[in-house]
Order: sequence, then structure tokens, then C-alpha cells
Amino acid sequence: MFTLKTGRFPLLEANPNLVYLDNASTTQKPEPVIRAISEYYQTRNANVHRAVYRLAEASTYAYEGARNRVARFIGASSSKEIVFTRGTTEALNLIAHSLTRTFLHPGDVIIVTQMDHHSNIVPFWLAAREQGLHLRFWPITQTGELDIQDLETLWSEQVRVVTLPHVSNVLGTVNPIPSVASFVHERGAFLVLDAAQSVGHMPFDVSELGCDMAAFSSHKMYGPMGIGVLWVREQILDSLVPYQGGGEMIATVSETDITFNEPPYRFEAGTPNVEGAVGLAAAIDFLDSLDREKIWEEEQKLARYGAEVLSDIEHLTLYGEAAIRAPVFTFNLEGVHSHDLAQFLDSRSIAVRSGHHCAQPLLHRLGATSAVRASLGICNSKEDLDRLVDALEDARRYFQ
Repeated sequence: MFTLKTGRFPLLEANPNLVYLDNASTTQKPEPVIRAISEYYQTRNANVHRAVYRLAEASTYAYEGARNRVARFIGASSSKEIVFTRGTTEALNLIAHSLTRTFLHPGDVIIVTQMDHHSNIVPFWLAAREQGLHLRFWPITQTGELDIQDLETLWSEQVRVVTLPHVSNVLGTVNPIPSVASFVHERGAFLVLDAAQSVGHMPFDVSELGCDMAAFSSHKMYGPMGIGVLWVREQILDSLVPYQGGGEMIATVSETDITFNEPPYRFEAGTPNVEGAVGLAAAIDFLDSLDREKIWEEEQKLARYGAEVLSDIEHLTLYGEAAIRAPVFTFNLEGVHSHDLAQFLDSRSIAVRSGHHCAQPLLHRLGATSAVRASLGICNSKEDLDRLVDALEDARRYFQ
């Protein structure tokens, strides 16, 4: 099994008995990322873009260097297509606000999916409510997947936007984005991708995927919290109206008029999270050093093994049967509340998530109000899944 030495992850090194299975919520941080952030504050800390002294120029160079690094990492055609945000949530709010105000009209339709995270549903719901648009839900199949035929059934000439997750944060389902992109573009609509659960786990190239916009977070790909990315095709980004106002995003301000800065700066109001950008760039270097193809290959092995061993536990319901899935497992143990089960697992030093996972429409579709989720990453192994299974068997006996 491909795993990293825990010594490269200081928190895991300090807690050698911990089985951390909450990577879909946030990943632990490797030493190179922590070091890069510390070095930035010790050697280059200054505000960016606004001064000509050497320290500020060094900080600006680091910030814009991170933008270039992100562009190369995801296959963007230009760093001008990279907008830094606070995370996936702000990126999706930005695009929901700007895209709908720029290109959509009352009566137009936005399609989201039953497996979407609330961070994708709510911004588009708000935009629809404010602008007289309609929101439709693309249903999932019995196996927890999306069927293009169901999308075709939902389609009308008024559909202007389809937005969906690359990987479900609950089911682990990997959606067929290139096929969806072809379908959507043939009908003249935009495709928005929530890539929060995919960028840090598999090869990711926006040109190959075919989407028009993609959002993701640093902290789910071994980088720091508080920074994310919105990628938008340059020809689309050039046309979008700003999301919020402030410094940096303007070209001129007078008592009678305002002109906006060019993209991507038009969408980055205020002092940016320079330390976050530096840490994100370090996380990207870290992931590339491990071979992203190899990471995905090994995580798929974990996904297959986990589905096999968890399905064998008596009275446990494992949700989702997608043919291609990430190592994300959501389940319930009969007669046991998910919070109680999560606390029991914590007593065995196994960290999992419990609740509705910001996906209430999906849990409703599954017939549940709450569930336990175990999500794995590059620090995990089959042995971690074996410990989870043993603990779940203990829990089954204990609660019976």
C-alpha cells in the first residue's frame, strides 16, 4: 500500500495511534506546507501589489507565483483564469452571483444535482430567488450515480447552467464530467464544477474535463485553510460583473464613476490571503512530488477494499454503489445514532464525521437524516480500514 511516512505530517507524528478518516472535511498538513507558511512570515511578509519597496515586491512575487503554480497544476491556459477566494464556498457564491447577473434572465433554469453539497445548492438557490430563475434537481440513480438520460428528461431551452460535484462528498461517486460537458455544451449552456473533493486526489485538467468553471479549496488538498480557487475560462471571466467591492478590484474611483480592474483582480477585493496562496503552492509541489496518477490508483484500491469489508458488517448500511468511486464511505449501523457511533469510534482513536454532511437533499433521497462518513487520503492504508471494521464490530456488539 502506498502511504507516506507520518513524520512528514507533524500532527500525525504527534498522535501515532490516531486513525484520521475525515479527509473529505479537511486534510492534515505536511511539513513542507507548514514550513513554507512559516518562512513566508519570517522573510517576505508585506501587503501585495500596492508598494514598490523590495519586501512588498517579494511578497507580490510569491503571491503571483502561487497563481501561476495553480494554473499549471490544473491545466489552465493562463494564470489570468485563476481567482483566489476563501475556499470552494466563496468561489461558488462568486460564480453563482456573477454568472447569473451577467448571462441569465428571468425564467432561465439552473440545474443542480441531488448529490450536491449545500455550498453549491444554496448560492444558486439564492441567485434564482433574487433574479426570477428556476432551480431543478438532477436525481441520482439507485446506485448513487448520475444518468445522462435523466438530465435529458430535465432539459428545456431555458436551461442555462448545470452545476455538479466532480466527486460526491457523501457517496464518493466520481461523475463523468467530460460526457456531461459535451451534453451541456451541445445545448449552449454553462457547466460549473465543484471540484473540492477531486483536485487533491486525482489527476485534474480543466481542458480535458471540458467544464467552464471549477471551484476547489486548499485545505482539502493538504494546503492551509482560508484560501480556495475559482477557475473560469478567460473569455467568460472577462465578461463577468464583480462579486464584491473594495480595494484592489478597482482601476479608478471618482465622485461620479468607478472603473473596475482587469480579471482576475476584479474579483479579489481587499487584502488577499498571501500566506494561504504560498501554502497552497507548497501543497501543489508536495502532491506533484508524489505522482498524482499513483495517488489516484492507490486511493481507488482503498475504495474497492473499503466497500468490500464494510459491506460484510452485519446490520450496517453502506450508501452508494458507484462503479468508479473515491475512498469515501458513508454508512449507518442499525439502531445506533450516527453521533453515538462516531463518539464510540473516537474512543478507539478513529476520527470520522457524523451528521448530514451538508447534503440534506441527498440524505433525504437515501432515506436517512444523519450518517457516519469515513474518508481516506494519502496518509491512510488498508490497516486503517481494518481498524475501522474491528471498531464497528465492537460497536455493533456494544450497542446491541
